[in-house]
Amino acid sequence: MIKFGCFWFTLLLSASLWSQNPAQSDQRLYDIIDAVSADRIQTDIEKLVSFGTRHTLSDTTSDTRGIGAARRWIKSEFDRISQDCDGCLEVAFHKGLVKAGESRRIPEDTWIVNVLAIKRGTVHPNKYIIMSGDIDSRVSDPLDGTSDSPGANDNASGMAGVIEAARVLSKYDFPVSIIFTGLSGEEQGLFGGKFLAADAKERGWDIIGVLNNDMIGNIKGIDGVIDNTSFRVFSEPMPPNPTEQQLIWNRFYGGEVDGPSRQLARYVDAITKKYMTNLDAVMIYRLDRFGRGGHHRPFNDAGFPGIRIMETHENYTMQHQDIRVEDGIAYGDVIEGVDFDYAAKLTAVNAISLASIAWAPAAPDLIMIGGAVQPSTRLRWDPVDDPNLIGYKVYWRDTTSPQWQYSRWVGKETDVVLKNIIIDNFLFGVASVNKEGNESVVVYPKTLIPRR
Repeated sequence: MIKFGCFWFTLLLSASLWSQNPAQSDQRLYDIIDAVSADRIQTDIEKLVSFGTRHTLSDTTSDTRGIGAARRWIKSEFDRISQDCDGCLEVAFHKGLVKAGESRRIPEDTWIVNVLAIKRGTVHPNKYIIMSGDIDSRVSDPLDGTSDSPGANDNASGMAGVIEAARVLSKYDFPVSIIFTGLSGEEQGLFGGKFLAADAKERGWDIIGVLNNDMIGNIKGIDGVIDNTSFRVFSEPMPPNPTEQQLIWNRFYGGEVDGPSRQLARYVDAITKKYMTNLDAVMIYRLDRFGRGGHHRPFNDAGFPGIRIMETHENYTMQHQDIRVEDGIAYGDVIEGVDFDYAAKLTAVNAISLASIAWAPAAPDLIMIGGAVQPSTRLRWDPVDDPNLIGYKVYWRDTTSPQWQYSRWVGKETDVVLKNIIIDNFLFGVASVNKEGNESVVVYPKTLIPRR
């Protein structure tokens, strides 16, 4: 009897200790990956292509052609998804007016109309993670709103990915809100994103990050490479308008490549490595393609974290081109150039990234660091008041490494000393974790621990 009692006590103690550690993976994320359908994405891309053109200056009154018909169809799909989940999405148009002369690509007063579907958070309804795609398309002449402009890959692929992610994630509840949105006016000057970012800032939205999807369906590059096993993630190193205090901090204590957008990009890379098979996130450490821009930029400009997700190998003969054959080369963004299975994989990356961030506890808000001329590094932060929190994970990496290399689970400790890890040789960060193993985006230290 005594032996049995001791054995049972040991078992309970082990279970208690085990319960304090997060799970290694969240099975729900594997289920989300499996639920993404390439067939549904193909159907949605074909529908978007069927509108002939989705140019910002195209017809807005027809039921079958032009951007007006396209955005009404997108809203109807969001409405249908919401109906299937008992009204779980708040669906609406969101618009802003561009006056004639504000842009050389908009010669007359034009309403820029986005479509939003909000899956409202159950605990933090004013905290948001956003997935976006572009509605509009164009041909060679950016002012041509009448010629056929299928925009199959640029960007019906991204828009279809947003709709499919909404279908899949509508089956779950999350502590924070997820916004699925089709943004308009991208080809004319990123206007849809500008209007939404400005409204978000005015309304005080707490945006964790924006995952902008622009061209996620092509696997055959202009460089001759065919690749369906990688994709690119573009991110700026730090916010575009740093304060003088931030510049001083970055100069003396580091952080010039550890802004919130860069951490969001690292998060997508980490979640891809952990849950996806035969798919690699290629980190591109710049805002966007060389000299070009995407719809995450207006959010970055407004101070929100945002990244661009897209195919690795572009084919420029398919982008912004009149449909034609010239010198044996077929030009035009037609549906034959889209690989639907690849678009589904990148949609799944978005869906699990959104879900993992939305399920994770709030990130530590203010992390302090100390350890100059000391044998160890000390990190301290205020406790996160979140019912979903089980503890924290401390990360560090070599100063030359683009990715986090090392980590330590510290439970609910908020004052941690990393013995014999010299502050001069590494960069550091902290993430909050829930019991299912979902982590917040890593936060870089923002201030110094006062010396004793």
